[in-house]
Amino acid sequence: MDARIRVFEIFGLLQGESHVLRNAGGVVTDDMIRSLALSQRKLGTREVLIVQHTECGLSMVTEDDFKDELEEASGLRPTWAVEAFREVEDSVRRSVQRVRRSDFLPHTDNVRGFVYDVKTGHLSEVA
Repeated sequence: MDARIRVFEIFGLLQGESHVLRNAGGVVTDDMIRSLALSQRKLGTREVLIVQHTECGLSMVTEDDFKDELEEASGLRPTWAVEAFREVEDSVRRSVQRVRRSDFLPHTDNVRGFVYDVKTGHLSEVA
């Protein structure tokens, strides 16, 4: 979701060479699995690269505090997970494992995870 991450540029891709799915935190959620299942089964993609970044807003909140905030503002408590985390590398590893373990995805052998440093522009592979 973070606009500082220029996905095509950091991976040397041309527009249209890959599907880019973005969400808050770059975490693999049920909706990401849904999108990946469609991408793999109907559009022929075979690789998954997960990119999260330093200084992410999800590392600055907690699951319960953010849900409390939303409930106070709206009167409704979210049923979905916020996916808050403290260590971005651990979050990337969790997301990689979610993809690798999904029964809905036929191509789980080429899944890699990265952390993008928003200050330096450096991309580090972590999983």
